[in-house]
Amino acid sequence: MANFETVEVKTDVLILGGGMAACGAAVEAAYWAKKNNLKVALVDKAAMDRSGAVAMGLSAINQYVGVKDGQNSVKDYVEYVRNDLMGITREDLVANIARHVDSTVHLFEKWGLPIWKDKEGHYVHEGRWQLMINGESYKIVVAEAAKNALGMDNIYERVFVTEPLVEKGKIVGAVGFSVRENKFYVFKAKSVVAAMGGAVHVFKPRSGGEGLGRSWYPPFNSGASAYFTIKAGAEMTCQEVRFIPVRFKDAYGPVGAWFLLFKSRATNGLGENYMETRRDELENWAPYGKVKPVPANLRNWLMMLDVMEGKGPIYMRTEEAIERLSSEAADEKERKKKLKELESEAWEDFLDMTISQALLWAATNTMPEERPSEIAACEPYFIGSHSGASGAWVSGPEDLAPKEYFWGYAHMTTINGLFAAGDASGASSHKFSSGSHAEGRITAKAACKYAAENPAEPTVDNAKIEALKERILRPLDLYEKNKNATTDETVNPEYITPHQYMFRLQKLMDEYAGGVSTNFKTSDKLLEKGLELLKFLKEDSEKLGAKNLHELMRCWENIHRTWQAEAHIRTILFREETRWPGYYFRSDKPKMDDKWKVFANCKYDPANDSWEMMKRDIISIY
Repeated sequence: MANFETVEVKTDVLILGGGMAACGAAVEAAYWAKKNNLKVALVDKAAMDRSGAVAMGLSAINQYVGVKDGQNSVKDYVEYVRNDLMGITREDLVANIARHVDSTVHLFEKWGLPIWKDKEGHYVHEGRWQLMINGESYKIVVAEAAKNALGMDNIYERVFVTEPLVEKGKIVGAVGFSVRENKFYVFKAKSVVAAMGGAVHVFKPRSGGEGLGRSWYPPFNSGASAYFTIKAGAEMTCQEVRFIPVRFKDAYGPVGAWFLLFKSRATNGLGENYMETRRDELENWAPYGKVKPVPANLRNWLMMLDVMEGKGPIYMRTEEAIERLSSEAADEKERKKKLKELESEAWEDFLDMTISQALLWAATNTMPEERPSEIAACEPYFIGSHSGASGAWVSGPEDLAPKEYFWGYAHMTTINGLFAAGDASGASSHKFSSGSHAEGRITAKAACKYAAENPAEPTVDNAKIEALKERILRPLDLYEKNKNATTDETVNPEYITPHQYMFRLQKLMDEYAGGVSTNFKTSDKLLEKGLELLKFLKEDSEKLGAKNLHELMRCWENIHRTWQAEAHIRTILFREETRWPGYYFRSDKPKMDDKWKVFANCKYDPANDSWEMMKRDIISIY
């Protein structure tokens, strides 16, 4: 610890993260900071160009409402989100993002993002809300605008923020460390925007061995947002609503373009379309089983029922879709041309955002126009921006939110001065990349307003900072003192390596909290046992050892994941029903219960190391 320099950074508004929400926050904060003479700093664990869920690229923008075009209304989008989440959504937050998201998409285009257009100059839609893009460099385009707005002097890349600084119920900053240099950072701020993404690798992934790092959601998103807001004492919401996407098997390639653009269908190994053969099952989940489109979790559930009956594998019928679309051509010459275009688009869909899937196709001699490809349900993820909803409980906008949902500043958590956007913000799903960027803009504007109206300089207890520094760097000291106790550095009675710890966490969550190996099923008894084992694991987290800065980062990623895991188990146990079959199924409570048409919230009290579980009413604005 002695050779780590302590670097203190004072700012007015502190943005944590480098993904889409953080980039939106940076652009907006830069504008309002100039008007209010404020200073803004941004801290990212990675590098903004390739940081967050859009890091590898994207083939579509999934939220574009088209209000001015008369295509849809904000109310339409709210109803879509409410139905897809089986009635559990903060309509005020969803509406606030939906009314601003189109302007964000237009900014993307202005900054240079290629959006597909037809011969008349209209956007090409993948589905009702989705626009097709050439998005390999999507994140680079968006990050460049953020960096230009803030200036690189105010951006701290490769710095991993680990802990919030809270004094008397108010956020006053954060601490962390560089993953490249021996530097410990202390950031002091009047307001803080948490936008550090969701969590992957809390559960054991389907892909093991060399494929361990392959996941649908970025493997480097490790629950930093949830940890930061939980440890600050903020109320959390929807921690039980994990997301399980269906993706092309093993390389996790996207299925959206195939279902929406190519109008493909999925069948089981017998050639049966489970959406048709199991349609009666949807009656058991009324009224949401009767809406169109069918909620994502129910589509998953019908597929899983086939798998559990041994009717797999499940196939995306790519060859059918391509044949059908090419056959619509006027003549054979036009058909061959159309076929070539479709083949190109099929490969480009992966090359834009999941290159590994294109590699898998090539490695297995798969030609999508000739034979189908397997699809499967992934392991669970914690994500507030897609079809999941986990995150912090935040204030709505004053003009839309019911009084119960508004406490002074839009998107502020229950901790004064601490704001949340993107995957850090809960109960406002289906914002995806564009909506997360829009939410970042909304949040940053409010954070600047808070900093301007609360100008007192933050005060931080130096003794607390020194204690945090010692605790955060402890894995390095532990490894160094004990590395020679054994001949194999990975096996030592005095410390646990980050990989060993992560495997324990994943095995625990997989077996007790409804992972892949249990077909996403769990029960109260399994969850209670999981909590017992998680307590032992948390005790052992004090023995995490790291031989370098990279492993120190891995140690703290695991600790963050552990807190996300605990919030999840406690909340899934608290909600005594099954509301999202296809995301999880409680065998002891196998049905949906109207008494639980509420938000299941939780709050950690750092003062006495205890959790409080609570219900919050769902208040509709439409």
